[in-house]
Amino acid sequence: MERKPEWLRKKRIADPNVETVEKLIKELGLNTVCREAMCPNYGECFSSLTATFMILGRNCTRNCRFCNVTSAKPSPVDREEPLNVALGAARLGLRYAVITSVTRDDLPDGGAAHFAETIGAIRAESPDTAIEVLIPDFRGDYDALKTVADAGPDVISHNMETVASLYVEVRPEAEYYRSLELLERIKKLNGSIRSKSGVMLGLGETRGQVLELFGDLRKRGCELLTVGQYLAPSKLHHPVVEYVRPDTFEEYGKTAREMGFAFVASAPFVRSSYKAIEAHIARQDG
Repeated sequence: MERKPEWLRKKRIADPNVETVEKLIKELGLNTVCREAMCPNYGECFSSLTATFMILGRNCTRNCRFCNVTSAKPSPVDREEPLNVALGAARLGLRYAVITSVTRDDLPDGGAAHFAETIGAIRAESPDTAIEVLIPDFRGDYDALKTVADAGPDVISHNMETVASLYVEVRPEAEYYRSLELLERIKKLNGSIRSKSGVMLGLGETRGQVLELFGDLRKRGCELLTVGQYLAPSKLHHPVVEYVRPDTFEEYGKTAREMGFAFVASAPFVRSSYKAIEAHIARQDG
């Protein structure tokens, strides 16, 4: 693979807010996907006093080949975590809170009730804060998804990550159509909840496969879409097959909007929760 191109080189941000967020996270014993997944935008987000909270521990029960989150025996569920996340959101003064998790196939409901408790705690501490949850597939459990939907988040997001043909090598423990079905069920459970998904490029997909994925999402009523460049966390992970040019991302974004997505963020450094509040505001205005 060629060296990382210039458009994928990001300068480190020196900002006192970064230390503020990191100190708060440590004080409350919280985890963020920003750090665990080695997100290239964490400095930018922390400097803006935002973060994506990761609940249900730091160890994932799955071993996706693109992800830097640790795959190991999970820790016991922290019953104080929903309140601590809510306190973190309140102390940061968040207008928009994003909550995600590791996958917990060891739990009967996949952690759905814990998501619901966290949503409820944020509503109690910060009633004006909009909430997005980025959830795992819950192994296709309809009742687990209903538990989350009944808690009333503003957005439920579930990332497709890649095209159907690459699932076996990139997401071997996930199923393409199971993830699509989950996204379709969101609107059926609660039509006021916006559905969202994220896709990575550069794993070896073709343009036709990407557009087919976009079409599959629209058929399931998915409204919000993020598209970004895959960056391998290490040599042990799935290799980067292609560094997709910024103008190609722009073309995909234009096409996705023409297909009917209400909001699309498509650029090399875009991640599923990057500037998520912009999607929320754009959808409200639209």
